Amino acid sequence: MENYSIVLIIMAIMIVLSAVASRIRLPYPILLVLAGITIGYLPGIPAITLNPEVIFLIFLPPLLYDAAFNISFKELRSNWATVSSLAISLVFLTTTAIAVTAYYLIPGLNWPMAFALGAILSPPDAVAATNVTKGLGLSHRTLTILEGESLVNDASGLIAYRFAVGAIAGAGFQFWNAYLQFIIVVVGGIGIGFLYGKLLTYFLRRVYGNSLIAISAMAVSPFIVYLLAEEVHVSGVLAVVVQGITMSQYTNRLFPTSVKNQNKSFWDVIIFLLNGFVFILIGLQFPQVVENIDSNSILPLIGIGFLISLIMLIIRMGWVFGHNNNLEKSINRRNQMPERKRHFQFYSDEKIDWRDALIIGWAGMRGIISLATALALPLTLAGGQPFPERNTLIFLSVVVVLITLVLQGLSLPFLVRRLKVGQQLEKAT
Repeated sequence: MENYSIVLIIMAIMIVLSAVASRIRLPYPILLVLAGITIGYLPGIPAITLNPEVIFLIFLPPLLYDAAFNISFKELRSNWATVSSLAISLVFLTTTAIAVTAYYLIPGLNWPMAFALGAILSPPDAVAATNVTKGLGLSHRTLTILEGESLVNDASGLIAYRFAVGAIAGAGFQFWNAYLQFIIVVVGGIGIGFLYGKLLTYFLRRVYGNSLIAISAMAVSPFIVYLLAEEVHVSGVLAVVVQGITMSQYTNRLFPTSVKNQNKSFWDVIIFLLNGFVFILIGLQFPQVVENIDSNSILPLIGIGFLISLIMLIIRMGWVFGHNNNLEKSINRRNQMPERKRHFQFYSDEKIDWRDALIIGWAGMRGIISLATALALPLTLAGGQPFPERNTLIFLSVVVVLITLVLQGLSLPFLVRRLKVGQQLEKAT
């Protein structure tokens, strides 16, 4: 059977299982991942090889763009201190913690390879977080923080990943050079996203009311801006995010109500199909990855995967609650000095409720971006030698993704109900 036939069958299974998950009130990403693993072990199923470039281009831009377009910029700005803390500082801290753990527990792993693994696993996944938490009655602020974090942290993780892989390939590492490149990658991505958003806004004003042209232009925009940014070696992730946020600021002036409704319906279908297919693909990769690992190493590596998952969770929990304490102190300073309020404009008017802080800490699942980044590891080095420990890094990445998705994803709805977050939200309103 041709691969495209398999893809169509998988899409059909995904739609049916999503309906089943809705009926039994189970987060559909979890059911789809488990289904993907099961399908992968069925006899006669050909291996579906994921091209990382396809993952980054086909899946990442539309998923990020949709999240950026629909997020409240006002609330994102109000909670920017929390979002940036999670998406930048916490990502680099988690990268370091994973690298230290892997270096001392896995024989044959040097520091650059350990940091590559840390960069792969450090950023939580936007798709996983938003889909598992959907419909749980979380506060709008909590969702804004989770979605805002996921919009930025992929860029942080991918930048760290580039430096680590470059060091493995023999390019070396210099702090000041890395810092300068980081600034260029970030500023360049933001600039391209903003400029393209303005250009698209100008075009859409000229075709006001033409739903076919407007929706088509919006549909291809995340792919174009992502490719433009990557072509000049800046962050395609940030370019897509900034373009999505820029477009959302003008939506009421660019589209009649009928076009807005059509555009929303179009994107809802596309995002649903992409999300579902992504989670089945994650499950499908597990049987293939296992084949490339020595059978004697599987159980020890799974154990290390559980340890890494636990360390990531502990660090995230500690960071969220620590940041919340700092946030409270900053708010108190602002209230004591109202004349200096402008210096605290990126802080919300209140600290995060401990229940919401616990949920934000628990919701750090990993997903398709970590998997695609792992699979993007080069097969060989510049001199033609095999990339060291590539199979080990990929296997560990898949194991950690599955652990966080299944264990944290399954327990998150229970945690929300136990904390009665939805009931607290209803009382507040």
